[in-house]
Amino acid sequence: MRILLTNDDGIHAEGLASLERIARTLSDDVWVVAPEQDQSGYAHSLSISEPLRLRKIGEKHYAVRGTPTDCVIMGTKKILPGPPDLILSGVNSGANIADDVTYSGTVAGAMEGALLGVRSIAVSQAYSYVGEDRVVPYETTEALAPALLKRLVETPLPEGVLLNVNFPNCAPDEVEGTVVTSQGKLVHSLWVDERRDGRGLPYYWLRFGREPAEGRKGTDLYAMRNRLVSVTPLQLDLTAHELRDQLTKALS
Repeated sequence: MRILLTNDDGIHAEGLASLERIARTLSDDVWVVAPEQDQSGYAHSLSISEPLRLRKIGEKHYAVRGTPTDCVIMGTKKILPGPPDLILSGVNSGANIADDVTYSGTVAGAMEGALLGVRSIAVSQAYSYVGEDRVVPYETTEALAPALLKRLVETPLPEGVLLNVNFPNCAPDEVEGTVVTSQGKLVHSLWVDERRDGRGLPYYWLRFGREPAEGRKGTDLYAMRNRLVSVTPLQLDLTAHELRDQLTKALS
């Protein structure tokens, strides 16, 4: 099995090294094509207004000056000797759940794989802060992902479907199980923070708030809060099919 790895945290991210160790429990034919720099929050964006720069950094390891989507395209269309059988995107530093899925470059890497007809799985690890330091328990993903991925790889998926897997913020032996979930719903938690530069001119940062979020049972949010591994099937078809007849009648 030929596996292509990518991420959105960048080629030197600790989570990508963790994902490679996981992938090597599945196959010896593992390729890494990841962004040169952090591309968190770039979602499913393409670099079409500037060239892609490619740098080989080791055997089967490449950095692309572009987005996760660019990396998957470069990997499948240019770098690998043939199409991959599996694309893994991650391990992201932080969970990608609920509405955050729409912003996630990690999920976007798996989305592009699904568009290309390749089985694709996004993998993320929830974290916490100790003081001002982010503490990401990648050991949880590394301990549990190999067996889970082997089962997911063997499970048939319809065309246009990818899997979004999130591991809870706890030690491996504290995980309560694995559940299949739906996307939860966040209270919108992005805020505009206005600041001033050295000349007194304004500039702005988008920042995350800490608003309460819906945590219904069966959602990815509920799983993370209850120390459960969350497996969410996502589909590329965004059509609201239940409204088609209603809209047809309204426009007739």
